[in-house]
Amino acid sequence: MLRTDDIMDTLRMFRQENLDVRSVTLGLNLLDCADPSVESLCKKIKHKINRMAGGLVDACERAGQKYGIPVVNKRLAVTPVSAIAAGGGPDTFCRIAHTLDATCEDVGIDFVGGFSALVQKGLTDADRDLINAIPEALAETSHVCGCVNVAGTHAGINIDAVSLVAGKIKDLAARTSDNEGFGCAKLSVFANIPEDNPFMAGAMTGFGEPDSVVNIGVSGPGVVKTAIERMLNERGDVKLGEIAEQIKRTCFKVTRVGELIGREVADSVNAHFGIVDLSLAPTPRVNDSVGEILMAMGIQKVGSPGTTAALAMLNDAVKKGGLFASSSVGGLSGAFIPVSEDKVLADAAAAGHLSIEKLEAMTSVCSVGLDMVAVPGDIPTQTIAAIIADEMAIGVINRKTTSVRLIPVPGRRAGEKVVFGGLFGESIVLPVTAPDSALGFINHGGRIPAPLQALNN
Repeated sequence: MLRTDDIMDTLRMFRQENLDVRSVTLGLNLLDCADPSVESLCKKIKHKINRMAGGLVDACERAGQKYGIPVVNKRLAVTPVSAIAAGGGPDTFCRIAHTLDATCEDVGIDFVGGFSALVQKGLTDADRDLINAIPEALAETSHVCGCVNVAGTHAGINIDAVSLVAGKIKDLAARTSDNEGFGCAKLSVFANIPEDNPFMAGAMTGFGEPDSVVNIGVSGPGVVKTAIERMLNERGDVKLGEIAEQIKRTCFKVTRVGELIGREVADSVNAHFGIVDLSLAPTPRVNDSVGEILMAMGIQKVGSPGTTAALAMLNDAVKKGGLFASSSVGGLSGAFIPVSEDKVLADAAAAGHLSIEKLEAMTSVCSVGLDMVAVPGDIPTQTIAAIIADEMAIGVINRKTTSVRLIPVPGRRAGEKVVFGGLFGESIVLPVTAPDSALGFINHGGRIPAPLQALNN
């Protein structure tokens, strides 16, 4: 049961400390839209979105006004599109992307995720066609996001799929070169992808989900930072375990309010309520940074020794607070570290404290992975594949979700600044160590086998 005093206490966080409901994402199953005619398929998709998502924006506005809590993004996540248009070829998938884009524009949706394929163990013809369509589809649309799951703990890493996607990342960057390769910000590559993630670009509706389901993404790095600073100011000498407890208590309250909003919106649009994803997703604004939390915890320069340990403690406390607050916690739930979207992380990268290698170490203990990382535009395709493979290995071996959202910025070299604008922020282009050294490994292709789960005598 949701306690009123917890809710009222949390309202201060929304009004003063940059807490918000970052995303209300309506998941829709589109399997019943499948049709051998691409015209009929697109008409069915448009009709279903209009019928089931047409009231989402109004429902979010009503809930936000009722409780005084802003809902920043209204999003849609659909069934992996590769499953509904087999045999049509890349052109069919591009037409579907344009249909999704235009329909979301009509109903006021910010982004739609699910231009996706699940290829952790192998590629079907439909999967290959969708991946081949990604550069054109994402470059020519404003609202469509995609993700490809290329690895899993029970499947291993599909290096053939990794290499194919890496080539499409390069192509997508080239097609959006007039905007610093920004099209790549709409594409994530995953290991162990969750079926109920409300955050882009990795949102989709898994095959085990209801026909229509609302998933909530609540964020608020500023709230956690302020709670830590208030504790330190009031008490001075505080142990790390006490800081972890403060983070947990703060996230408990945030999760309760997120579930309240989620259930209200779900009832309004006649959908199931799915999960609350309590992820600390930063923005370039001051006091809305995961890096600032780490600094409040005592890490003076993010990326220095101790950063990974502090991030691990933060991520664990976030998960514990959310899990205790709700039986519906899901998605990713933890701390995101998207470099360009977090001013402190971007500054640490510019100062040379934060490298791709350190980021990779940090991703082993937090949510997601190498996120919004700008790299030189002339980086070889096989090196992009090798970076993806490294991050997938972390997810596969540690039985966690990891992802990669790399942006090879056309015409830019390491150390140069790129500006994506808005919530996507800015960053320097990070250098890649020995960019040609893994070509032979990646060119072998095939699949890295799944790791051993047990060896009992």
